[in-house]
Amino acid sequence: MKLCQTLRNVDRFRTVFDFGGREVAHWFPGHMAKGLKQMKANLKNVDCLLEHVPIFLNNDQIPLSGRNPIFQDSLNVRPHLLVLNKMDLADLSNKQKILKKLENDGVRNVLFTDCLKQRDDNVKKLVPLVMELIKTGDRFNREENRNYCLMVIGVPNVGKSSLINALRRTNVKKGRASRVGGEPGITKAVLTKIQVSERPLMYLLDTPGVLPPKIESVETGMKLALCGTILDHLVGEDVIADYLLFSLNRLRKFGYVEKYDLQEPSDDIQHVLKRIAVKLGKTQRVKAITGVGNITVTIPNYTAAAYNFIRAFRKGELGQVLLD
Repeated sequence: MKLCQTLRNVDRFRTVFDFGGREVAHWFPGHMAKGLKQMKANLKNVDCLLEHVPIFLNNDQIPLSGRNPIFQDSLNVRPHLLVLNKMDLADLSNKQKILKKLENDGVRNVLFTDCLKQRDDNVKKLVPLVMELIKTGDRFNREENRNYCLMVIGVPNVGKSSLINALRRTNVKKGRASRVGGEPGITKAVLTKIQVSERPLMYLLDTPGVLPPKIESVETGMKLALCGTILDHLVGEDVIADYLLFSLNRLRKFGYVEKYDLQEPSDDIQHVLKRIAVKLGKTQRVKAITGVGNITVTIPNYTAAAYNFIRAFRKGELGQVLLD
């Protein structure tokens, strides 16, 4: 009886997210513009492009919300491998549908990875796959070179640095060469050259994440923000947390109920954040004015709770999710 009541409640949840007339944050700082310009200038030194995208950004209308159309328009003149990372966080039940959409867009070389694993069999396939693509294409002015050079591209905070470090662990048996962080904008240096294979001798040019100067869809922008490619404060942690709750409920992913000791799924972000704050002891003392004078009261810290909720999703602690 309780399960039936819960399902009826879920059926009454929001079916459309109200963006309240908000405009998506446009985050295109100077280092992004500089990075894109230098990427174009250095294409002559590159044998193959690795485009890195988080797989849980898939979208029915936009084949991959995490792809930057600027790359496709201005850099797509070399052999190209699309690396779909963070597969451990995604629901891959629609894997064939994703591949079909990409194929319709002209993307035929795709590799799924989980670069945070110490040993990922798919990462081992990357260098041989790249070599096959290079050998079947034209190396242009690099025909006589005995070494190979790749360029990794993608939007901010999709795991490009993790990919580089995974390649080094797998192929050169050496440790971390690129800084990894949980916020967008960690890599600001342009075209840092890093060895990622000994046989064949292969280098990779690391690049800063680049977003389009204008993100056309608020929905796409919110997904990018939810996955950490736009700085949280530019959109607002409260809005991102609310969109996350809406998305989880719409996809019937109720892992947050058990994680935060809720009695049942909820469509009220304030209720959920209050429960998170209470469970984690995230409270704050504030002064309140009353008829008898000022008193200090303890209230839930909703911002801290939203921060925890968002990061739990990004770490995969709320279950495998595909934002379709």
